[in-house]
Amino acid sequence: MYLNCHSYYSLRFGTFSEIALLELAKENEVDCVALTDINNTSACLNFIRKAKEYKIKPIVGIDFRNDCQQLYVGIAKNNKGYKELNDFLSYHSHNKIEFPKKAPSFSNVFIIYPFKQIIETKKNNFLSNEFIGISIKELPKLKFSKYLQLENKLVTLQPVTFRTKKDFNAHRLLRAIDNNTLLSRLPEQQQACFSEKMIPNDDIKKQFIDFDFIIRNTENILNKCIISFEFSKNKPSLNQKTYTDNIQEDNALLKKLCKKGLPYRYKEPTKKVLDRLKKELALITKMNFVSYFLINWRIISYAQEKGYYYVGRGSGANSIVAYLLKITDVDPIELDLYFERFINSHRTSPPDFDIDFSWRDRQDITQFIFSEFDNVALLGAYVTFHYKGAVRELGKVFGLPKFEIDKLSEGNYDYNSLDHIHKLVIVYSQLIQGMPNYISIHASGILISEKALHEYAATDLPPKGFPTVQFDMIIAEDLGLYKFDILGQRGLAKIKEAIKIIEYNQPEKANFDIHDIDSFKKDPNINGLIREAKCLACFYVESPAMRMLLSKLKTDNYLGLVAASSIIRPGVAKSGMMREYILREHDVERRKNSHPIMLDLMKETYGIMVYQEDVIKVAHLFAKLTLDEADVLRRGMSGKFRSRKEFKEVQKKFIQNCRNEGYEEQLIFEIWDQVASFAGYAFPKGHSASYAVESYQSLFLKAYFPLEYLVATLNNGGGFYRPEIYLHEAKLLGAKILTPCINTSKYEHILINDCIYLGLNILRNLDHKTIELILSDRKQYGTFLSLDNFIDRVHISIDQISILIKIDAFSFTQKNKHELLWEAHFKLNDTPPNYHQPLLFKEKRTEYQLPKFNTSKLENAFEQIEAFGFPICGYYEIMTSKPMNQNRANQLKEYLNKKIDIYGYLIAMKNTKTSNGKRMAFGTFLDQFGDIFDTVLFPSVQEKYKLRHKGVYRIYGKVVEEFGFLSIEVIKIIKQDYIQDPRYS
Repeated sequence: MYLNCHSYYSLRFGTFSEIALLELAKENEVDCVALTDINNTSACLNFIRKAKEYKIKPIVGIDFRNDCQQLYVGIAKNNKGYKELNDFLSYHSHNKIEFPKKAPSFSNVFIIYPFKQIIETKKNNFLSNEFIGISIKELPKLKFSKYLQLENKLVTLQPVTFRTKKDFNAHRLLRAIDNNTLLSRLPEQQQACFSEKMIPNDDIKKQFIDFDFIIRNTENILNKCIISFEFSKNKPSLNQKTYTDNIQEDNALLKKLCKKGLPYRYKEPTKKVLDRLKKELALITKMNFVSYFLINWRIISYAQEKGYYYVGRGSGANSIVAYLLKITDVDPIELDLYFERFINSHRTSPPDFDIDFSWRDRQDITQFIFSEFDNVALLGAYVTFHYKGAVRELGKVFGLPKFEIDKLSEGNYDYNSLDHIHKLVIVYSQLIQGMPNYISIHASGILISEKALHEYAATDLPPKGFPTVQFDMIIAEDLGLYKFDILGQRGLAKIKEAIKIIEYNQPEKANFDIHDIDSFKKDPNINGLIREAKCLACFYVESPAMRMLLSKLKTDNYLGLVAASSIIRPGVAKSGMMREYILREHDVERRKNSHPIMLDLMKETYGIMVYQEDVIKVAHLFAKLTLDEADVLRRGMSGKFRSRKEFKEVQKKFIQNCRNEGYEEQLIFEIWDQVASFAGYAFPKGHSASYAVESYQSLFLKAYFPLEYLVATLNNGGGFYRPEIYLHEAKLLGAKILTPCINTSKYEHILINDCIYLGLNILRNLDHKTIELILSDRKQYGTFLSLDNFIDRVHISIDQISILIKIDAFSFTQKNKHELLWEAHFKLNDTPPNYHQPLLFKEKRTEYQLPKFNTSKLENAFEQIEAFGFPICGYYEIMTSKPMNQNRANQLKEYLNKKIDIYGYLIAMKNTKTSNGKRMAFGTFLDQFGDIFDTVLFPSVQEKYKLRHKGVYRIYGKVVEEFGFLSIEVIKIIKQDYIQDPRYS
């Protein structure tokens, strides 16, 4: 009887999930129910998938509305009707146009007009598939309506939006958030009626007892609707089935490409190589994954044609076929990559290929995929309400001032001391947490389907301009649609740009091959940087945590870096296995602690699970799960999948099989805890190996062309640290840092010999349009000769030119900046017109006699802080009191187990919690001589001093060492004051 039910995918309107709707239906003994979310089909597939478990017949449709006005409800008779609805919704969504008040003519869709809408539009003529929907509260009006005579056109339309009063309250808050208004001012027409609830099937029939024909008509519609999708474990893939339109031609092409790639990758292929290739090709063909490999090959072929750098990784990096096709640069034979992680006869899904491109090239790659293949869309993702966001939104809805909202969102309160309104914000924030707020785009996923994607869901057209399906990765995989991962990263752009700068700055040294990874692996200078953890700006190895790990491991080779890339992942550290790995790296005897089977499975990592495929090894060979079950375990370690029935069944079987093998209970649960704690975070070994390749490329550039590489780093968004840290590193390496200059600087930073000219884009308040005017004029007419010459040629406001003068962009004039500012104000007393044309005659300027001005270094420092966020001279120069001692980071070893008093400028910090939930922090600092050191603030210290913001601190603490890594356990830490801004004192 329910043809109009909403889940919380009726965004900022509905209040419970599609699963909760099924539970509600079962509770009310309703055996058939229609999910009709408002202008959305996100929940439809999972609703259909789960309905079988509840023994409920699923029906799906769409509640079409303009704003909150309900126009009609479309119910799909079958899969064709579902596609018709998705086509219609998507067309209007893409073109941002309202729905017509009259539904179009559908072939496989029932259209139900709400009674209220029929009365307003005075509709009299109905097609065979069109009906009038009557809710319980509208029955009294129907008795006196002319529409009562249309007996065969009347059906029940009892909306379902709420279960309880709490749902209704949450709904009103969501509507207020959606309308960006105070709850007290929320218009009634923007809310649903509290009567939109489900009642037992028999009860709804009693409500319509005087109109039994309405019940019959409704049941007739319910009986005629049948929708189904295949969700079984052995379902066929719905991805594009062939690359060449012919399976035999696909198979032949894949073999041909592998044959062509063999001599490039292996000059003399061994029997091991050829056997592995034969085995892979046979399985790839058998599992119908050939087109998946060929599509990935086509994508990277296009990238090669365009000269784009890329890195192929993921479980597919375990494949020799991928290596021969140049999808990846990881040799699975050299690294002994576990074949079954990449593919096995039980696996129904193709291997993962994550292909990284430069962030500058990714858009073009995406555009190519959409133009090259049919039935393409980006994968959707849901942005849900989290604690902070929910509190902020509800705080505004309840009319709280910003400072109170900030306090609540930071969790800086005692609940018992809060007033009624504040408590309501906290209580209802908990209720809406986890609800979807809006549909977004998956970080990298692209779907390439055999059939039109509207057969599965509607699509949106977000600002990026590519159609995006209204469901996420989990549902896509349930359906049999497997994504192609196309990512953008800045590391590749840094490498590419660094090479361009080298070619310009040092052409005589630019004859190296950045892809010659084998020689990089053997280079003592590069391996020395890894061993000493001097990897600032280098891809994936520059963070404080990675620096600490490399220092402790004393890693100085490629395989060690591959392991470190996975060990650093959150789960390995959380399980305690990172520490255990370090201990076993240094202590041969300790390696014997591992269970013999575990040691045999993971010899290279001393019996410790480090890589994602280790989960499969342990599950399959230790716990005797099938490879299929082992893969369920691997996939289930993160996200929604962990709570699924399939995962819980495999978990039980893992434990039972171990008991059957006779393992001790303590060992069983110890190993299970290791698996459960990190499998969702760990990398596949091939993935780590791909990252390590890129790390070696960036380390090569850092070792031999550090200034070029650091400029490229800055021009591509930096890295883990703030831009000032990379400029500081460049200074230590001999660079001279110069503020932007209107005659030399470009949009981005440039390197000329050993001088880094900061780019005009670093100036926070300088308009992009102003920068374009300066650069285009300079390109056309040459360098600027004076301030007057600049004013004559570039139409600029006094505010914009003041920014340039204050930052010394006119230093070539040899005039003091204060004098230039006076001149600019005299000559630009009005904002200039917004057109630009060369002057035929130079305007005569009045010369003014000005007093002599002076500018101090301190004044320049504060101008730089204002202009781009930091002083080039560093913050130590502007402290109120100069440091009271000269202690430095490279003296820490002399203070081992002793107290030290040292100054540090905070460059990175990480907040974390102890096992009992108390806050602690790790801080990374630059000493006054430019060297880095690390600190630990245990809970009592962090609670007392609350290390938070960047600045210079005086630190007193004890120097400790672990595996050769020195740090300071802070006892006292005090932020130092800066002098008063001399421009205003």
